[in-house]
Amino acid sequence: MYNGRSMTRIHAAALAIAFTLSSSSSWSEPPKEESGTLLVANKGDHTLGIIDPVANKQTAVVPENGVTGHEVIASSDGKTAYVPIYGNSGVGKPGTDGQNVIAIDIASQKIVGNLDFGHGIRPHCPLIGPKDGLLYVTTELEKSITIIDPKTFKAVGSIPTGQVESHMLILSHDGRRGYTANVGPGTVSVLDIKARKVLKVIPISATTRRIAISPDDKMVFTSDQIKPRLAVIHTATNTVDSWVDLPAAGYGAWPTPDGKWLVVAVPSANKVAVVDLKTLKVAHTVDVPTAPQEVVVRPDGKIAYVSCDSSGKVAAIRTSDWQMDTLIDAGKGADGLGWAAAR
Repeated sequence: MYNGRSMTRIHAAALAIAFTLSSSSSWSEPPKEESGTLLVANKGDHTLGIIDPVANKQTAVVPENGVTGHEVIASSDGKTAYVPIYGNSGVGKPGTDGQNVIAIDIASQKIVGNLDFGHGIRPHCPLIGPKDGLLYVTTELEKSITIIDPKTFKAVGSIPTGQVESHMLILSHDGRRGYTANVGPGTVSVLDIKARKVLKVIPISATTRRIAISPDDKMVFTSDQIKPRLAVIHTATNTVDSWVDLPAAGYGAWPTPDGKWLVVAVPSANKVAVVDLKTLKVAHTVDVPTAPQEVVVRPDGKIAYVSCDSSGKVAAIRTSDWQMDTLIDAGKGADGLGWAAAR
């Protein structure tokens, strides 16, 4: 016959076993995979590629009806892709001057909007404002950022950059600041988004390319095209705080969501350099197909996607061990990348 103390011990043991089983069950659940669609601007084909990141396959292409889109961004709800039609040239080079931004419904794979500026301005890099939901597009020939209301698909304002060839743009996560990489002048313009004005122009090099920002908004990165190094701008002072040596001149870059790494495309070396953001040194390199261009890290941080222009491939790299996971067939001249999150 059990006494009260024995029953108490039995109940305690049963509770401990139940807790252990419950805990073990929750620990053993596999992490959920990020749901969404990868978008790629196939500038050689003048199409937007839609890639299934589970099947690792380009499942559809949408003709852009223009020459040609280099970059793409998805709306916050993941339903619409915005593609500026830049033209048939490289930055600062002679060629046609694009004057349109198109909106593509990702589900139906059809163009559903077309903003025509009425004259050539070479629209290039699109971003969605993290707080206001507006569409910001670099309009290179006007030395500005054009602000578009996605609901009406009309231009509602602009921000001067104070420099020519403001090719790429990044926005701070609080939506207060913008930073443009001004290719020919080799500078970065710091923009007050709300006041719509230039705060400062930071000299970098004779030529600079692309731009990225850390998840905590404390550092902005742009690649020197004269020396194989990455400029690190301290946003509190808007000065170049330090440099990161690269295997060769860098190009597109993207941080992992945890703020530990910056993934940098290095086109002439056919590599991706992985920068440790604590030490500001390259910790890993990954061989990729010819001419890597742009980088997008999946929101769950597990895969870094890198477009490879000359090969028409998108490299998928695991961030767990910095090894190639797979190569995805895209289109000719695969360049700009975007992630459309499933809602």
